[in-house]
Amino acid sequence: MSGEGTPQPGQNGVDTQSARIQVIGQYVKDLSFENPSAPASFSLRPEIDLSVDLQARQVERDHYEVELRLRVSAKAEDKPVFMLELVYAGLMHLQNIPDEIRQQVLLIEGPHILFPFARRIVADTVRDGGLPPLMIEPIDFGALFRARVQEVAQERAAPPDA
Repeated sequence: MSGEGTPQPGQNGVDTQSARIQVIGQYVKDLSFENPSAPASFSLRPEIDLSVDLQARQVERDHYEVELRLRVSAKAEDKPVFMLELVYAGLMHLQNIPDEIRQQVLLIEGPHILFPFARRIVADTVRDGGLPPLMIEPIDFGALFRARVQEVAQERAAPPDA
C-alpha cells in the first residue's frame, strides 16, 4: 500500500512542478531626497507628480533582479518643495516559469511584492524631511506592463524615419 493516499504529480490537480517566485533579498539601490524650500515648505500644500519605472535583469540561471524606480516631484506655486528618487530592488528566484511569461511575472509580480516596502521608505523619507508622510496609492503593475507591451508594439510597427 505504498504511496496510497499521497497525491502524485498530475493527480487530483496537484502538480509538484508548480510555478513559484521566491524573494531572496530586498534592498535600496539608490535613494535621493532634496528639500530645497525648507523651512518655508512646511506650510505649503504641494502638487505631487509621481513616475514609476520597472526593470528586470537576469543575474544567474534562475535568479533575477527586479528594480522598482519611483520619482516624486512636489511643487507649490511653481517652486520645488521636494524631490525624491528611490530605486528599490529585489533578488527573485523563479522556478518553473515558462519563458513566454517570465518577463510578465518579473514586471508584475516582482514590483507587487516590493511596492509596500518602497512605499514605506518614501513615506518615512518625506516625513523625515519635515513634511507630512507621502502615502503613494497602490499601483496597477499589470496595467503598466500592458501599456509597455503596447508601446513596444507600436514602436516596432512604426516606419523608420527617412
